[in-house]
Amino acid sequence: MKKIDRRKFLKGSLAGGVVAAATGTTKKAHSAYSFEGYPDSMGVLVDLTKCVGCRTCEAACNKEQGLPAPDKPFDDMSVYDEHRHGGLKRRTSEKAYTVVNRYDIPEKGEPVYRKFQCNHCNEPACLTSCFVNAYTKTKEGAVIYDPKVCVGCRTCMIACPFYVPAYSYSSPIDPVIKKCIMCYDTRLKFGKPPACVEACPREVMTFGKREDLIKIGNQKIRTTPDRYVNHIYGEHEVGGTAWMYLSSVPFDQVGFDTKLGTQPIISYVKDFLAIVPMVLCIWPALFTGFHLLAHRKNARQQDNQTVKSKKEEGHE
Repeated sequence: MKKIDRRKFLKGSLAGGVVAAATGTTKKAHSAYSFEGYPDSMGVLVDLTKCVGCRTCEAACNKEQGLPAPDKPFDDMSVYDEHRHGGLKRRTSEKAYTVVNRYDIPEKGEPVYRKFQCNHCNEPACLTSCFVNAYTKTKEGAVIYDPKVCVGCRTCMIACPFYVPAYSYSSPIDPVIKKCIMCYDTRLKFGKPPACVEACPREVMTFGKREDLIKIGNQKIRTTPDRYVNHIYGEHEVGGTAWMYLSSVPFDQVGFDTKLGTQPIISYVKDFLAIVPMVLCIWPALFTGFHLLAHRKNARQQDNQTVKSKKEEGHE
């Protein structure tokens, strides 16, 4: 079966403009896709040439966020030999907000390791696609969310260009989205770097103002052109991200999507936002109606059965 690109799916689903025209674009949608981020926000520059895959960042994240113990200890490197779902690398989950993956590059002669977590977009698709406003883009650069507001609709999972938000299936009564929040509550809002950044023994990650990190990245590329690909991933992708990357090999060889373009994903889904509230309102109403009809039908059948039984008792 041919894999469906989610952005194309969203764009295609919007071709049914009849629905959008019937509902009209909501004020929520208008305000959402006019958001332009915070130019003075903080960020992280990740230098993949320095990472050795020690997983110290995973352990630091786990401790800082109070997450469950991993399936395998953080010093167990056999996780790099696991390939889920026909070759896909490890993904973030409700138990792990960041993971490191290994990429074997034959022509390089040594593996390249890549840390994966929420990239904290300047114009987050998760935020603009959330009809209950569970997400917030903070002035410090983090994209955070309120689990008390989240209703588990998973629209953000569809909208995210990096496949980051993970769904909590472990709690049937509280199914919410889980993801990296850049240690906002405990560190970022106090001016401290995320726990993974501070814990890294190789100084793979540099924390600072996003605009300064771009200058640092460009300087590294300019002074050591034989070490880096001439590109900072995240500087412009989907409108820019708070987490950015330097690499010694083409980014598509280490799992990055290099076909995202520079427009924020919201450019593709803005009309979809007008449809979501209606759909989420209509379907519960329809199912409630079905339930009431079924309940009424069952009640009528029971009443008829009771009347029939009384008649039979009367004849006796």
